[in-house]
Amino acid sequence: MTSDPIKSFFTLHRDLPREGPGEAADVAWAAAQIDLKPNAVMADVACGPGADIGALLAAAPRGHVTALDKTAHFVDAARVQWRDDPRVTVLKADMARIMNHHDLIWCAGAVYFLGIGKALAAWKRSLTPQGVIVFSDACWFTDTRAPRAEKLWQQYPAMTDEAGIAAQIDAAGYDLLGTRRLSDAAWEAYFAPIDARIATLRAGADDALTTVLDEAEEEAACWRAHRDQFGYLLSIVRPK
Repeated sequence: MTSDPIKSFFTLHRDLPREGPGEAADVAWAAAQIDLKPNAVMADVACGPGADIGALLAAAPRGHVTALDKTAHFVDAARVQWRDDPRVTVLKADMARIMNHHDLIWCAGAVYFLGIGKALAAWKRSLTPQGVIVFSDACWFTDTRAPRAEKLWQQYPAMTDEAGIAAQIDAAGYDLLGTRRLSDAAWEAYFAPIDARIATLRAGADDALTTVLDEAEEEAACWRAHRDQFGYLLSIVRPK
């Protein structure tokens, strides 16, 4: 008897520190580009277990972060970590509906759930007059792509290059203020804990879990082999 594929996915991902590539340096870079106010009101959209909350607070130590995710155990993990900090509110909520107004809306690696255009349209009403959105999305860095890399990303047919992301930002009525490719350290911050978890789960894994472990292992191996061809691009945008 095999287990449910979705349950197997969360067996692998439960209690990991991150749900996608990223590092505190990404937040610090973005904050420096926009001269983020120390008391900024911020939203961390699709926050996962809350890996970026600390970096957001470091960038705006007198600010407030409203972190939201629709996956209950990610919300629970973030609440446990930040329950004693009055600067943080963690909500179980849909990323398409952000309430109140924010100086910074941060979305690490999850904009693809909505698509860039739809996400930027939905979030525009939740920005303060000079507010910005910072998001990362998967991106091709070259037109010459290994078949292995093409196969890995075939589940994301909307994936484009840096010019394609810029065009979507412009079409949504935003100015592009700056971009940054996520570093190797940002990727390893995601993959290294997954590598360790895979090693502990291999023995005794049923068919469904084995499939999930194999897919995760291939994702990491493919990025390590072809990191020059694809990655995540962090973009800072503001409504025109």
